Amino acid sequence: MLRYFKLFILLLSIGSLNAAAQNASSIIPDSVSRKDTARQTDLIDIGKTIVTIKKKPMKVDPDKNVYFSILPSSTVPGGTGRALVTSTTAGMYLGPKETTNLSTATFAPYWNFKNRYGLPLHTSVWFPDNTWTIQGDTRFLHYPQFTWGLGTSNDYSHSVLVDYNYIRFYQNVLKRIQPFLFVGVGYALDFHTSIHADDPTIDLKQYTQYEHGTAGNSFSSGITLNLLYDSRNTEQASLPGAYTNIIYRVNPPFLGSNNLWSSIYIDLRKYLSLNPAKPTQQNTLAFWTYLWSAFNKSTPYLDLPNIGWDPYNRSGRGIDQSRYRGQSLFYFETEYRRDITNNGLLGFVLFSNINTVSGSGTMFKAWHPAAGGGLRVKFNKGSRTNVGADYGFSNNYRAILFSVGEAF
Repeated sequence: MLRYFKLFILLLSIGSLNAAAQNASSIIPDSVSRKDTARQTDLIDIGKTIVTIKKKPMKVDPDKNVYFSILPSSTVPGGTGRALVTSTTAGMYLGPKETTNLSTATFAPYWNFKNRYGLPLHTSVWFPDNTWTIQGDTRFLHYPQFTWGLGTSNDYSHSVLVDYNYIRFYQNVLKRIQPFLFVGVGYALDFHTSIHADDPTIDLKQYTQYEHGTAGNSFSSGITLNLLYDSRNTEQASLPGAYTNIIYRVNPPFLGSNNLWSSIYIDLRKYLSLNPAKPTQQNTLAFWTYLWSAFNKSTPYLDLPNIGWDPYNRSGRGIDQSRYRGQSLFYFETEYRRDITNNGLLGFVLFSNINTVSGSGTMFKAWHPAAGGGLRVKFNKGSRTNVGADYGFSNNYRAILFSVGEAF
């Protein structure tokens, strides 16, 4: 039965990717620039110079609407060593480029050569003139991962490996009510099964000192209310602009949830150009902060706010994923982005972040910093997609992370 279910999830993911590439987008004022990429260079251009058999005059197609980026890479997801990741990003304009955001679908299956594997699909669909947007997140994972309980109750060496299966299905539909401002509703499903400690002698309930969702299954099914403000040009490489995302979620038993619980997620980002006279060159200071809070002590353990489990799993570079967990989590990160070459092919970033989490009386008392830097290579100038390699570090942890697109 599990085999057929895995096949169904795989077909669903592939089908959703195809659908997102065929469907999707606000009035964008003149103050927001659309970067001209004609004179930029990416890895695709370099590949053409290497393998071209017959040289042809370069043609710039201003009407091209579909872009693809395919990248096999290895990374170090928290808790279980290296993994093989193949990330495919499809980008498409479903309306005029001057008034429509780039719709994207990113499918990134991975396997860590042992017992962790996943089929995650992220979609961001923008209908013509950005009148509507649909944001989706579908995942099927087998995800053994270390946990340290709540707050700072255990030091880094006293972790426990938790094994579980995970199905996530989030879909949010939002309508534009003002330029860049959207409101909408959505559905959120988190289904964890076979939750248990890898060591059979360890009782997770006793170790975490938390009652709900530490053994067996946990099912959370809820409705979300969404407020979105997004003046960025693209999620893949945000140009100067701003982003606000507020999600209120309630999980009533009549929708199947094990317990009644609710949460709020408030995400704020700002991008400042340090050289606006040269809009085609990256020289940007970016800020990101979020507050994530669960309002009920009946929230399942694996659904509690924890570092690295923001909607796109991008927070906490330099910190092991799920290192800090609690009823509430506050996070702040800043990053400097700069091109190295004039053609935009190479660039670098420097970043630092800090978080505090409730549990063991540590909220706003214990702060957990991390820092690092990385290199960027322009993979596809049409979709403004970079591939990156970051080195991040914090107390007791070091990691090299590979990514497609920026962290935020």
